[in-house]
Parts: sequence; C-alpha cells; structure tokens
Amino acid sequence: MFELKGKIALITGASQGIGETIAQQLARQGAFAVCASLPSTEEDLKKVVATIQAQGGQADYVLLDMRDGESIRAAVATVLERHGALHILVNNAGITKDKLMIQMKEEEFELVIDINLKGAWLATQAVAKPMMKQRWGRVINIASVVGQMGNAGQGNYVASKAGLIGLTKTIAREFASRNITCNAVAPGYIATAMTENLPEEVKTEFNKQIPLGRMGTPLDIANAVVFLATDEAEYMTGQVLSVNGGMLMP
Repeated sequence: MFELKGKIALITGASQGIGETIAQQLARQGAFAVCASLPSTEEDLKKVVATIQAQGGQADYVLLDMRDGESIRAAVATVLERHGALHILVNNAGITKDKLMIQMKEEEFELVIDINLKGAWLATQAVAKPMMKQRWGRVINIASVVGQMGNAGQGNYVASKAGLIGLTKTIAREFASRNITCNAVAPGYIATAMTENLPEEVKTEFNKQIPLGRMGTPLDIANAVVFLATDEAEYMTGQVLSVNGGMLMP
C-alpha cells in the first residue's frame, strides 16, 4: 500500500516546513521528489534534496516564482525534460501578510492572493496537458482550516485558502474524465518554525481549541498528502481532507 515508485512529484514551497516534510514523505514512498521554491531559497532547497538522498530517496530541485506564470511553466518544462513525466503536483507554496481588514493595504491583499491562489492555478494549468496525455495525475492543494471558518486579521490569507478550496472542486470536475484527481488538505494549527517562538500562553490557548489537545505536525499533513497521491485514493476527488485535531468538524 501507498506505493509511489516511478511517480514524479513536484512540490512547491518545499524549501522548509510543511513543504519540506511533504517532499521527504513522498520520497520515502518511492516517488521522485522535485522540490521547488524561489531562487532566493536555492541553498535551502539543496539541503532538502541532500537530506532526502541521504535517507535513500530520490530528489532534485527547480527554481520558480509563484507570481510569475512564465517562471512556473519553465519549471514544469524542466521537470518534464529531466524526467519525462510529471504525475503529482502539490500546491503548497504560500505566504501570510496578516492585518485587520481596515489596516490592510491593497498590495498586501493582492500579494497573498497572487502567491497562494493564482500561483496554484498557474501551476495546475501548467501540469494539465502532460497529466491529461498520460491519463493519470494527482493535484493536491494545501488549504487551511481558516479557509473553512474565517479568522480575524487574515482576510487576504483566508480568501486565498477559501478560493483554493473552490478551485480544487472545479479542477476535480474538469479533469476527472482524464483520470486526474484533485483534492485539498486543510491543516489546522501546525507546529512549525513560525510557531516555535510563540509565548507558551498563546500555545496553550491554541491547544484549548483542539479536541486532541495539541498542535499538528508537518508530518501529519505530509501523511495525508501521501495518501491522496496514491492509487488507494483513486476514488477521491474534489474533497477537502481536514487535518486539524478536531478543531473544526464541517
């Protein structure tokens, strides 16, 4: 079960955190993990690739900018040139620019939408033709629990993740006849480098909102992605897999 040998996976935002762990887990199951992120993160990407290879997995990296369609299409073309196929796309890249609605600047709203939502659309569009030609594909979008429930001070981020959920359902309907599935994983509060420095009282307050009593880990999210990438999930499409410790039960 959960065998991905021979599959080529492109993971955006893979230089750290959740994206890095997703790449590692896909590689552990036999996929060739192509780690993608901004040119400014190239050294971090090299470290991620080296770690995967040291663990016995296969990996390399490509550079791209999720705001730039030409950059994304060039990265996909590079993957196809190197490996001859692209089976799995994980749209993980994302940023936050948190402010209350009345304080948020237009450019801050647009930047988050461009990277988190438009970037995922551009990447999916870029992989569509090769996936359709091979009549097999998995598109997995990393959404968020706040895209399902809203969150004060994150209007741009919430809009991008709610939009990503809607985009997931549309892609699922458009690609289903070509044996391409599209699903989303919606993480809850996840313990990452960003949350490590939060005051303990803030972490305690977070945990009170979670029935399982703890934040999730990047591995919790990566395991869900692995499942959706496999043949075992072939009858799932257009779904949102909530990985939030019970924080939200839609």
